[in-house]
Amino acid sequence: MNAMILGSLVTSLCTAAGALPALLFSNISHRGRDSLLAFTAGIMVASSTYGLIPSSLKLSNLWVLTIGILLGTVTLTLMELLIPHTDPAHDIKRSDSTQTGSWMFLSAMALHNLPEGLSVGVSYGSPNQELGTIVALSIGLQNIPEGFLTALYLVTHGMRRRYAFLLAALTGGLEFLSCWAGLKFTASFAGIVPYGLAFAAGAMLFVVYKELIPESHGDGNERASTFSFIFGLLSMIAMTHLLG
Repeated sequence: MNAMILGSLVTSLCTAAGALPALLFSNISHRGRDSLLAFTAGIMVASSTYGLIPSSLKLSNLWVLTIGILLGTVTLTLMELLIPHTDPAHDIKRSDSTQTGSWMFLSAMALHNLPEGLSVGVSYGSPNQELGTIVALSIGLQNIPEGFLTALYLVTHGMRRRYAFLLAALTGGLEFLSCWAGLKFTASFAGIVPYGLAFAAGAMLFVVYKELIPESHGDGNERASTFSFIFGLLSMIAMTHLLG
């Protein structure tokens, strides 16, 4: 339980840590944004393929893994259809700076964090104690560039820096709550753990392929993004090996 509290706190606080540089910088190059997104994609792919998927298979079978991954993919597809699409990395320069647009953006980012927190909670609820730490680290590392880009979006749309930082940090707070929900749910229904792990893997892979990779290749920085992806992948594989 103590490990879960620490892991969920670190995961949420990484969003705030990522938002801190927005207090000093008002812009970042396209190459820098694309490299951050690609690095994040590499981390999430490694966490899914070397952590969540093997753990789900160890507790169940291929059918359970398939169902869980498909559920994760379909759930995020429905969320994308119902929630306004947000792209902080490439919407930063948009001319719309109304309060309504900023609040819609913040709401969408907060809801976007729900499945990530659930992934952490379900991982801590699995028999593999190290898995929770691995997933919390991967989500936390992903939250750093996400927090920065969210705060930067708000600053460039006219919001004062301190408020942009606070609101970006608060979007990560929902992850802490959803992490607890994921843990309690798996504690009550132990048989659902392998489904939950596969669900988390499907959700992560959806985000990587649908959002992070296309966004990181949208400004002609494919080579830098590719190396950043590989570096993120290797970094997370090394962490998984050391913790496992």
